[in-house]
Amino acid sequence: MLTQLTVSNYAIAERVELQFSKGMTALTGETGAGKSIVLDALGLAMGGRADAGAVRHGAKRADITASFEVSRIAEARAWLEQHELDDDHDCILRRVISKDGRSRAYINGQPCPLAHLKDLGSLLMDIHSQHQHQSLLRKDTHRKLLDEYASADALASETREAWKSWSKTRQRLNERQQNADEAEARLQLLRYQVEELDRMALEAGEQESLEQEQAQLSHADTVLHNSQQAALLCTEEDNSAADLVRQALQQLENLPTEVPALADTIQMLNEAQIQISEAGDNLRRFVEDYEADPARLNEVEERLSAIYQMARKHRITPEELPEFHQRLSAELASLDDGEGSVAQLEAELAAQRAHFDELAGKLSEIRQQAAANLDQRIAQELAQLSMPAVQFVTHLNRNTGDEPAPHGLEEVEFLVSANPGQPARPLAKVASGGELSRISLAIQVVVAQTSTTPTLVFDEVDVGIGGGTAEVVGRLLRTLGDDGQVLCVTHLPQVAAQCHQHLFVSKFTEQDATFSKIETLDDHGRISEVARMLGGVDMTEHTIAHAREMFTKGQATHH
Repeated sequence: MLTQLTVSNYAIAERVELQFSKGMTALTGETGAGKSIVLDALGLAMGGRADAGAVRHGAKRADITASFEVSRIAEARAWLEQHELDDDHDCILRRVISKDGRSRAYINGQPCPLAHLKDLGSLLMDIHSQHQHQSLLRKDTHRKLLDEYASADALASETREAWKSWSKTRQRLNERQQNADEAEARLQLLRYQVEELDRMALEAGEQESLEQEQAQLSHADTVLHNSQQAALLCTEEDNSAADLVRQALQQLENLPTEVPALADTIQMLNEAQIQISEAGDNLRRFVEDYEADPARLNEVEERLSAIYQMARKHRITPEELPEFHQRLSAELASLDDGEGSVAQLEAELAAQRAHFDELAGKLSEIRQQAAANLDQRIAQELAQLSMPAVQFVTHLNRNTGDEPAPHGLEEVEFLVSANPGQPARPLAKVASGGELSRISLAIQVVVAQTSTTPTLVFDEVDVGIGGGTAEVVGRLLRTLGDDGQVLCVTHLPQVAAQCHQHLFVSKFTEQDATFSKIETLDDHGRISEVARMLGGVDMTEHTIAHAREMFTKGQATHH
C-alpha cells in the first residue's frame, strides 16, 4: 500500500509531501491545476519514461520518492529478498531526474537499474490511464487476472514448473542426440579403457609397496654378502670386535689396584661385549634364513612395468591411476544405460510431458469455467457503468503445435465488442481512454477479492458519464477501496463525494513563477470542493446545500 509520496521540483510542483491511507482517495481541482502531477510522479517512481522537461524551471533536478508498506504483498517481499533489497516491511522507490534528462533509480536507498523499478512497481501499483502504462492491455495481465479470479494461481505455478522441467530435459536430449556420434565414440573408448584398468586391478598404495619390494629383491646378493662379513667381524674372526673388546676388558681388570673412576667404563665394555655377541648371532641367523628369489623379483618388475606403461598411456603419474580408474568408471556408468543416456532422457521426457499435460488440462478446465463466469460478472458491472452494449469476452486461444507452453494449453486475452453485431477485438484496438478506464474499473471490481495488486490508480474514469452512472462509478471505486487502496482523478462531484480521502490540487503565481499546491481536505473543505465541482465559480447557498447533501449521502451509503 502506498503510504507517502514526496515530490520536489517536478513540473510546477516545488515541494509536495502527501500521506496516503487505505481506502479511496480522490484528486480534484480546476483544469490545468496540476492534478496529473501525482499520477505522473507515481509513474516515474515506477520506472516510467522521463525527460528534462520534467524538472521544474530553474531547478537542477527533480526528486520523487514513493513509500510503500509491503507486509501483505508476498510477491513484492519475495522480489526484494531475491535482490537483497528487503528492509523490514517498508519499500521506498526513488527517482532522481537531472535537467539534462538523465535519471537515477533507487530501491530502499540502493542504486538499481531502471528495469528493477518497473518490475517491482508492477507488483505494488497498477495505473489505468490513457496517458500511462496500462497493464490491462497485456495478455500476461489477462492470464494473471483470470487465474487469480479462478483461484488457480498455485496450479498455474505448478504447471509452469512442470514446463520448465520438461524444457530442460528436452534441451539435454537434443544436445545428446546432436552429439550422438561423438557420444558413441566416447562410450566405446571408455568401455575399452575401463576394461583395461579393471584387468589391471591396481589397488591404492600397491605401486609404492612393489617398489619397496623390488629394491630389496634386486640387491639380495649384496645384502647376503655384507651380512656374512658383518657376522665374521663381530665374533668369528681373529681380532673380531668381540675379541678386541674382551682384550680391552682384561687390561682394565688386571690393574694393580682398583680405580673407581674406571668402573663405568668397565661396565660399558661388559655391555658392549654382550651386545656384539648378540648382534653376531642375529647376523648368522639372518644369513642362514635369507633366500634370494629371482622369480619373485621378475614378477614384481613385470607388474611395475605394466603400471608405468599404463600411466604413460594416459599421461598421468602412476600414483593417479586408482583415482583415474574410478573417474572413468563413473563416467561410463552415466553414459552406458545410466542417467543421461538417450533412452533414459526419452523416458524422462515422456513422463514429464504426461505430467505437464495432466496439470495443464486441469488448469484449462478451470479457466474455461471461470472465464464464462467472469464475462457474466463484468457484463453486469459494465451495464451499471452505462456501457450495456459493450460485450466483454475472455478468449482462450488454444496453442498451436504440439509443444507445451509455459502457461498451459492456451493464451488468455480480453476482447470487447463496442457495438452489437461487431466482432470482439483486443482492448487496445477498440476501447478509447475513457472506455478503457471504465472497463478496467469493471474488471477490477469483479476480481478485487482475488487480485494481488494492492494499489489501483484510475485517471479520467468518469469521462463521458454523469448523473446516476457517475454515482455508480463512485460507489464501485469506494468498494474497491474498502478492500485495498484506490487513487482516482475525477471531475465529477458524485465520485468525489464518496471517497475516504480527498486531495485538492490548485496552482498560484508568485514572483512571476507558477506553483502547484496539493492539500488534504477536511470535511468542510470537501463540501466546499464538491460545491465548486457542482456549481463552478459562483457558488450559491443552494449549491452548498446540495454539496453537503451529496457528501453526507456519499459517506453514509457505505456505513
